[in-house]
Amino acid sequence: MSSINNFKSKVPLNVFIIGAGIGGLAAATACARASMNVTIYESASQLTEVGAGIQIGPNMSRLLRRWDLLESLRPLAVNIEALSLRRYADNSEIARVSMSEIEHIHGAPLWVAHRADLQNILKEGAESAGARIIVKSCVEDIDFENARIKLKGQTNWIDGDVLIAADGVKSIARKKMLAKQGNIDKVRETGDAAWRVIIPAEEIYNSNDVELIEALESSVGLRWMGPSGHIMCYPIRNHQLLNAVLLHPDRPGTEESWTMKGSKKDMLEFYRSWNLHIKKLLECVPEGEVLEWKLCDHEPLTSWIEGKVALMGDAAHPMLPYVAQGAAQAVEDAAVLAVCLSMIESKDQIKTALQVYELVRKERAETVQTSATQTRQVLHLHDGQEQLERDNIIRNSSKGGPNPDLWSDRSFQQWCWSTDTQQQAFSMWNELVQLVTSIHDFESPFSTKGLSWLKKLQSHH
Repeated sequence: MSSINNFKSKVPLNVFIIGAGIGGLAAATACARASMNVTIYESASQLTEVGAGIQIGPNMSRLLRRWDLLESLRPLAVNIEALSLRRYADNSEIARVSMSEIEHIHGAPLWVAHRADLQNILKEGAESAGARIIVKSCVEDIDFENARIKLKGQTNWIDGDVLIAADGVKSIARKKMLAKQGNIDKVRETGDAAWRVIIPAEEIYNSNDVELIEALESSVGLRWMGPSGHIMCYPIRNHQLLNAVLLHPDRPGTEESWTMKGSKKDMLEFYRSWNLHIKKLLECVPEGEVLEWKLCDHEPLTSWIEGKVALMGDAAHPMLPYVAQGAAQAVEDAAVLAVCLSMIESKDQIKTALQVYELVRKERAETVQTSATQTRQVLHLHDGQEQLERDNIIRNSSKGGPNPDLWSDRSFQQWCWSTDTQQQAFSMWNELVQLVTSIHDFESPFSTKGLSWLKKLQSHH
């Protein structure tokens, strides 16, 4: 009898995936492990990932373990044991949130790693399961009804059975889907941007700063909260690198891109009024190694699916970084898609499978999107009464109360990290199919009626 660990596709499917980022590679891994014929089309000439850290919450590490990839990542990761929430001005600790029981509570670990290490392990997982990755292949046109694609520079269509668009925040597939549906991508500038830096261990040791060395060698995440910005810092690659993400007001000329170069001078200027520890940290950043990313808020889409095409990851639900769930939610998308496609009895049910995927995933991912926006406001308060009240609530959270920094809030962690959406899709499959095929009064399973029925089903599992 098949289980969530060894399910296989009942129908031979040719699955096309656009994009070989973390989401696309996760989808390829999950689908290929389920015996689907998977091809990834990647526009870049080679697979590269920008220098940045990534948080691997239990909801992601659980899936990596299921795919036999977690142990490969272990030597390159750091198991976070605590989060220290600090004042920007004097480096004083407001509260320390223990993470030592995370694996015991949620059944999977909380790690931090280099994005490139995670991407490489997913690539190996996808290829070892039989997926093909074709680089220098830019998808130029899509036939949504027939899951066909046309590549740039070619005239012939390439026929597939189902198309998964994992082509990121600037998704061509999303743009074409919205145009076909008569919708537009509604994007709002948040007013924030993020600098991303990685500091090699030798730079930290050369500083001879005791606190910086402790930050590198310990397994504690550091979060400084200040006016109009915050900093998140933690070690990665088995303490050989120190990663920092620095949120600040957006400036003219930045782009919604992971690869835009930033300025160390500008970074030092913005944080000049912050504590000496942060200044020493930023002085260690190698020249020319600053990336800057404009943060935009995308309104939820009406639907993620059209014909036999499904959006996933940032193409479906671009995430702001404030609760560190962008990659994890993409990996959840991948896991659920693999289950839904594997369970169908014939290719005529592909659209039904995609409707179930959307029903299971859409509200959850968009709730994470909203929570990130809320957390941004909490982290960037200027000094004053509201900031003092926030700090007091954070201090009291160690006694079991709520934490306005949702990433540190126990109830949010329980909902976010303990939920196994792939298991839900697997164990609830028949009920979910019945749901999406029996409701005829809405265009998408993502509706008030559909969601209320879904929650009733989930409560019984």
